[in-house]
Amino acid sequence: MPAVVSPADERLAARRALPRMLFDYIDGGAYDEVTLGRNVADFRALVLRQRVMRDVSRLDTTVELFGASLSMPVMLGPVGFAGMFAHRGERQAARAAEAAGVPFTLSTLSICPLEEVRAAVSGPIWFQLYMIKDRPFMEKLLARCEAAGVPGLVFTVDLPVGGARYRDARSGFSSTLTGLNEAARIANIASKPRWLWDVALHGRPHHFGNIVEAVPEGQLGDFSAWIHRNFDPTLTWDHIAWIRERWKKPILIKGILDPEDAKLAVQAGVDGLIVSNHGGRQLDGAISSVRALPAVVEAVDGRIPVLMDGGVRSGLDVLKAMALGASACLIGRNWAYALAAGGEAGVLRMLERMRSELKVAMALTGCTDVKAAGPDLLA
Repeated sequence: MPAVVSPADERLAARRALPRMLFDYIDGGAYDEVTLGRNVADFRALVLRQRVMRDVSRLDTTVELFGASLSMPVMLGPVGFAGMFAHRGERQAARAAEAAGVPFTLSTLSICPLEEVRAAVSGPIWFQLYMIKDRPFMEKLLARCEAAGVPGLVFTVDLPVGGARYRDARSGFSSTLTGLNEAARIANIASKPRWLWDVALHGRPHHFGNIVEAVPEGQLGDFSAWIHRNFDPTLTWDHIAWIRERWKKPILIKGILDPEDAKLAVQAGVDGLIVSNHGGRQLDGAISSVRALPAVVEAVDGRIPVLMDGGVRSGLDVLKAMALGASACLIGRNWAYALAAGGEAGVLRMLERMRSELKVAMALTGCTDVKAAGPDLLA
């Protein structure tokens, strides 16, 4: 297999490793994937100012976030189904994040349950939360987070309904396949013997570890229908108070794109924002995260940290986001590709590559401390 040294290499390696249905789930976006493309294109359109003669012999990539020290301004964001990309995938990714000195965020829709992932690492992990209609179940889930020592919640608010993803419908991930398509899927899975051995046969149990009580028999096939039935479309800012009554640690709202929503989030008393369009997987045609970032930062006016995700593929992108006011970046597809391609070692290699890219970008822009990155780094 060719050397994996870039984001494109990781994506290609994941495509080779995974059945098409799973690769398309990671890789795809909503509808015609316009916003998915904008997330990447708008990062590429930002121009860094090359500066010289600045003494860049010592570079500081560390940041402080919610009382924790990060080796660089990066977090592994929540990715559903990661346990289907590699053997007990969330557990492997959490170990890689810990080795790299960055936080890991476990998805509500993970294969491995919170307790299994927490036991695999020495430090705490973050947890991503959706608003579910079954409030007693949510109370139990929050209690599990407390018992596991979760330091903060990433409360995702941009999925009151599921976005239409054409690739998932074609592959059968979110729809019923015809007999011919089902045969093609079986043939595709059979062509991935390593995945069959590592995940399909030895990666069980294959159910949603965090919500197995709420999904009948915990079956993955119930996923789309369960979301439609159970994700709460009545979600408003008033629900923050309901969560706050049961959770006293930091709450970060994920899914903010509009500055007016940012102001409302601050008024609601949250501890941080994540500028995000769900990786282009919800409202196609929406603004890219990086283009939305400056207006949200301005609206928040330093009152709480502003993070972002969507389109972050390299350490250069991390520096660009920091220059626009982000406190840190969450990455999703990057670590999902790397996990599928190389497991724990692949995720760690990806994080070290991003750190190296960040340092190079800092050195060549004359930025010796990533915490001091500002708009002056951009042309």
